[in-house]
Amino acid sequence: MRFGLVGTGHWARVTHGPGLRAAEGVELVGVWGRHADKASQLATELDVPGYDDYAELLEVVDAVAFAVPPEVQATMALEAAAVGKHLLLDKPVARSLDDARALADEVAAEGLASVVFFTGRFAPEIRSYFAEVEAVGGWRGGWCRMIASLDAPGNPYAESAWRREKRGALWDVGPHALSNLDALLGPIVELQAVGGAGDLVHLVLTHESGATSTASLSLSAPPDGTTFETGLWGESGTTLLPRPSTPAVQSFTTAAAELVAAAESGDTHPVDVAFGTRVVELLASADKQLG
Repeated sequence: MRFGLVGTGHWARVTHGPGLRAAEGVELVGVWGRHADKASQLATELDVPGYDDYAELLEVVDAVAFAVPPEVQATMALEAAAVGKHLLLDKPVARSLDDARALADEVAAEGLASVVFFTGRFAPEIRSYFAEVEAVGGWRGGWCRMIASLDAPGNPYAESAWRREKRGALWDVGPHALSNLDALLGPIVELQAVGGAGDLVHLVLTHESGATSTASLSLSAPPDGTTFETGLWGESGTTLLPRPSTPAVQSFTTAAAELVAAAESGDTHPVDVAFGTRVVELLASADKQLG
């Protein structure tokens, strides 16, 4: 399947580009970026053509992978779906619920395959843990802390404008927290949000199973105050989600290969644009509650 890559930032350079080059059944045939010089540079690194016209890239591909801010992704992915291109999306799929729903509707109407790259959902050790947890059962609740620092030395996302916004943590690490807790405790049916200092957000989630969980999110913690932990408690005691050991680029390779498989089979992927839109719906609810 011929793929085009949209985006030229750090994530595109270290994850999307190399991941597409390594994925089974994938041929990377071009790169487009908002800045022609950066697109040309990345295209040279990946040994593919660079495009300064998005429409021209769409003419030569079967699928598009996106590594751009969510509001940019939503618009460009809708344009790609309208001309029949399969979508490998990053999270969140959009910053607006209306945009997310429009994209999901277009993908469904065109009969396209879609995958959203929630990183942990494609790491083999995390997938194994999800399966083990499901087999044990009896879990009554869980928690997730994703407290990070954009100002930590060497953080490649320090200059990311949308992550610096008031609700940047909610929309950046929030999708990962919701995706993981959904995988561990089942679909989320209700969400309550409380804001803290800076971009700190606390979420209380009710799952379809009756279990409850919490998530604490921030990108503005002091560098020495960062912490990541996800856990469950229940009839079998407590258990912690292992830290991923698979490089993100390998997980992205898996995501690309699974998009190809979904397109060929016609089956929907568990974390497709419909799931991504549900995550946006939950995030939008939290955003509204926080005012």
